[in-house]
Amino acid sequence: MRMLKRIFSRFFIVALTIILLFLVDVTVVCGFVYLFAGWLAAKFPQATQWITFALTALSWLVVFLAALHAANRDMVPETKIPWILCIVFLNIFGVAIYCVFSSHRPTKRVQQRYRVLYEHSKKYENGGLTVRRINEEMRRWSDISEALFTEEPAACMYEHTRTEYFPSGELFWARLLEDLERAEKYIFMEYFIIERGEMWESILEILSRKVKEGVEVRFMYDDIGCMGKVHLVYHKMLEKMGIRCVKFNPFVPVVTNVHNNRDHRKITVIDGYIGYTGGINLSDEYVNVTHPFGVWKDTAVRLEGEGVKGLLLMFLKLYNLSLKSCEDYSPYIPLMYEKFEDEGFVQPYGSGPRPMYQRSIGEDVYINILNTAKDYVWIMTPYLIIDYRLREALVMAAARGVDVRIITPHIPDKRVAFALTRSNYMALIRGGVRIYEYTPGFIHAKGFLADDKVGVVGTINCDYRSLLFHFEDAVLMYRTRALASMKQDFEETFAVSALQTEADAKRNVVWRGVCELAKIFAPLF
Repeated sequence: MRMLKRIFSRFFIVALTIILLFLVDVTVVCGFVYLFAGWLAAKFPQATQWITFALTALSWLVVFLAALHAANRDMVPETKIPWILCIVFLNIFGVAIYCVFSSHRPTKRVQQRYRVLYEHSKKYENGGLTVRRINEEMRRWSDISEALFTEEPAACMYEHTRTEYFPSGELFWARLLEDLERAEKYIFMEYFIIERGEMWESILEILSRKVKEGVEVRFMYDDIGCMGKVHLVYHKMLEKMGIRCVKFNPFVPVVTNVHNNRDHRKITVIDGYIGYTGGINLSDEYVNVTHPFGVWKDTAVRLEGEGVKGLLLMFLKLYNLSLKSCEDYSPYIPLMYEKFEDEGFVQPYGSGPRPMYQRSIGEDVYINILNTAKDYVWIMTPYLIIDYRLREALVMAAARGVDVRIITPHIPDKRVAFALTRSNYMALIRGGVRIYEYTPGFIHAKGFLADDKVGVVGTINCDYRSLLFHFEDAVLMYRTRALASMKQDFEETFAVSALQTEADAKRNVVWRGVCELAKIFAPLF
């Protein structure tokens, strides 16, 4: 029954549609070439061998030029080898795959709209701390914040922001419902996944009631992320309830690369004063109502105060990008915030595909933390599918004597991703990095904590898609009260996790070989 459900799911049908469309396109092109070659052979029978030779030479010339293009293209270095292998071994078919699926850049039209919104948003991105003040307060850690602001001017650092850390989806859910009930002006929500069930229905009941009370409610969800979770026209159902709903980058049944850039963010903003982000989607498994992979471990952070403005602007930019609009943000930005003293600093920031973002901001922040830390860096991530830059940063930090620990799942949600994660264990363990597997189940949290002073909570996994291709968000925190709760959560999670050794990393020889082979093509997926 489960297999039949998967076969007839929207995700399976969409994937099959893309494959069939691609095969049809390739078949048409190849058929045309075959018919043309047949016509030439019939017209000039004495030159059949020369025609065959010319077409073969032409095909290999195309393969050579495609491989040369891949080798010299401005792309992640790790993606070049698998694409070249694909082109060389699959010949013209590989060239076709490369031409259609190799680009992870948004369309030029989307890039242009984003630039307009980027310039528009600058008018509202004042009020953060000055670079001088950051340098004075954060000292050696200020370079991270300054680099982040340089790469993404929207990533202002704010003070007077109260932070609250949630070590589980259940605690986040309860607090979120309380805050939603108190909304007076607006509720903005942006999530990668929503799924009908106990969690989502409890939220939807409040949202529908708030609409009737005159509260403006906007909701945005990722179309492909929600495949098999909600109905195809679920956004229209929400609109009938008075919720202004947007499907991000909706699937269109054509062979294209536009579906590579997904909205992986999880953001809630209430009245401009309260904001949430973290790894938790709005589905029952994230709050352990259901248990498909054992105990689901996830985290989130709540902001109250000035720092919420960063989350608000991120939401409005992507929301207006989806609607192809450009609105006035000022009605949604509070004129005054409560002055929370001795709460440290927060810096909400976004990350996404090039060239909309000039650098891999999510990865840069992680690497800068590893390069700056002196005592320890503790990490939670569901996937450990990393490039050379991040792997070397982890090993070099450990080589300097920094206590580098990573917690990954013991029970996988995706077999291939799990295999690729484990394929990185050996090099890291030999480099002095300690790796733990969360034995009760699956860990979906994305968090960095360093030296009791700096922490990151957000949506950015340690994998290629999160670091390079998807729209993501996170909050950099310096000396906030949430960091103490975060450290306690790490310590409690280490206690129920199994330390991995070189012997564990070796495991089955055949399986290791499969993992190493899959590792070559990891950047493509």
